[in-house]
Amino acid sequence: MKNIDILCVGEVLIDFIGHQSEVLINDTRDYHRYLGGSPTNVAMNSSRLGLQSAMVATVGDDGFGDYIFNRFSEVGVNIDNVKIVENIPTSVIFVSRSESTPDFIPFREADVLITEDQISKDVLLKTNIFHTTCFALSKDPAQTTIIKKAEEAFNLGCKLSIDVNYSGKLWRDKEEAIKIIKAYCKFNPLIKISEDDMFRLFHETLSHKQIFEFFHKEGVDIVCLTLGSKGVKLSQKDKKIIEMPAIKIEKVMDATGAGDAFWSGFLFAYIKKKPIEECLEVALKLAALKLQNVGRLPDNINILSKLL
Repeated sequence: MKNIDILCVGEVLIDFIGHQSEVLINDTRDYHRYLGGSPTNVAMNSSRLGLQSAMVATVGDDGFGDYIFNRFSEVGVNIDNVKIVENIPTSVIFVSRSESTPDFIPFREADVLITEDQISKDVLLKTNIFHTTCFALSKDPAQTTIIKKAEEAFNLGCKLSIDVNYSGKLWRDKEEAIKIIKAYCKFNPLIKISEDDMFRLFHETLSHKQIFEFFHKEGVDIVCLTLGSKGVKLSQKDKKIIEMPAIKIEKVMDATGAGDAFWSGFLFAYIKKKPIEECLEVALKLAALKLQNVGRLPDNINILSKLL
């Protein structure tokens, strides 16, 4: 019986998001603290949408680690596989506040220390979707652990998912990143990618057709390309491309986590076996809601009610 809807494997971080809007980090005077990390956001959002989400991650034995456990507990994320390590601090990241892709400086410590013993066969047998990120895959031992467990999950019947949120700040070189991304694609994951991600990965502007062909060639059936204010395109192998516009909002407060909100909505609808167009509609609604709030989705609303 699969009683874990989404197993999110990867980085849990403390985000320090700039208080001043539309300035780079060198001009940001002060920051506010938020729970962060792409798979963390997906786990939190999914739980608030009523799904059974579980997190696999590593934190330090410190105040930030305590804060993380408290935040997970507040929304009911399963934390049985979140490990605490001594003498290594919880990872933090400083992020500029922006309407577009934000600038950031990562200080990575405990988040990379994900090991195989954190993901048992029993957990994978209970899992519907195994989700991770390019960020999480950028460093060992997390990289080796995730690739090995992704293969095991695939062989046990899990559907895989990945946010290909590539950044050159996190990887030794892009050739290694492409090799690891291709290795994960062999398990036919649901792919979430943005134009910014692909530009950073290939150092050139690829056409949307080229982006889709890159992943389909590696064995991926469904590729979701987010286009910011222009909406989204989704390509299914050998089918017509689906396009949808973004939902218009009056003022963008903060773009950090908007892609995670989008993908949380998509995976929620996918798990509910909704048609692919409806998965995109739910995703766009949740992304629009996030863009109107700084940091996480607001605590004082029922986000599920906003999607129906």
